[in-house]
Amino acid sequence: MAESARASRTAAYPEPLVIPSLEQHKQTFIILHGRGSSASIFGPPLLETHISDSETFRSSFPNAQFVFPTASKRRAQIYHRSVINQWFDNWHLQQPDDRVELQIPGLRETSAYIHSLLQTAIDHVGAENVVVGGLSQGCAAALLSLLTWNGEPIAAAFGMCGWLPFRLQLEEVASSDGPGGEVPDDDDPFAASEEAEIQDAPTQAVDFLCEELEIERKGPSMMFQRIPVFLGHGVEDEKVSLKLGREAARCIKLLGANVEWREYERLGHWYSAPMLLDLVRTLGKCLG
Repeated sequence: MAESARASRTAAYPEPLVIPSLEQHKQTFIILHGRGSSASIFGPPLLETHISDSETFRSSFPNAQFVFPTASKRRAQIYHRSVINQWFDNWHLQQPDDRVELQIPGLRETSAYIHSLLQTAIDHVGAENVVVGGLSQGCAAALLSLLTWNGEPIAAAFGMCGWLPFRLQLEEVASSDGPGGEVPDDDDPFAASEEAEIQDAPTQAVDFLCEELEIERKGPSMMFQRIPVFLGHGVEDEKVSLKLGREAARCIKLLGANVEWREYERLGHWYSAPMLLDLVRTLGKCLG
């Protein structure tokens, strides 16, 4: 079953907020809001944030169209099953590895949805001109969508004050020497043929993730390894700890991605002009 077809039957995503480019449309940015927010609340203030006296985040990319999707409404277990906008449900982030099963339906559906937005953008401007990113839970959803992406490598991905769902399980598989952590026996006459069928540990980790989320893999695609990733985090983040951000960056690096990690003093759970300035400089290099 196609990812987009499955998502369309199980989750309702409102039409994205699309902010047109200031000049000719040559690039597309897909940016995800945090839990409980929406495209209209999150998007415009981000674009109008000044990164210098004369430049805003939006004006830094005059050829970029900005697509701000809104998460579907789901019941949040930690809020007594209240219905809120969230990309997926999750347990308290003080125990991010508890009740991971809560995340699976939303991550599966959201990844399919983000993949469809990516493909639409690629069809219009080319993969080398597409960027995906997000804040907080939007960062987490963007990173999962990146790891499970089977299409052409896009220009870049980014996350602000986020974390990586299934990080512990991914690291356990990616750090192993083989299935179950077993080391092949050099004296086994069948070891050579068996090793040829064994995928490297990062690929096994991503295969595990796709199996957990029931996402179809079109061959051993590890396209995210060819996509630069920028991750920024506030040192004083009280909602998503700096530790979770550091762990996300470490895990994605372990999986083979090229990650730029930045920490920002006196910043809590949000973005800042210095963070956005660093992001603008990094994306400028990726987009050429």
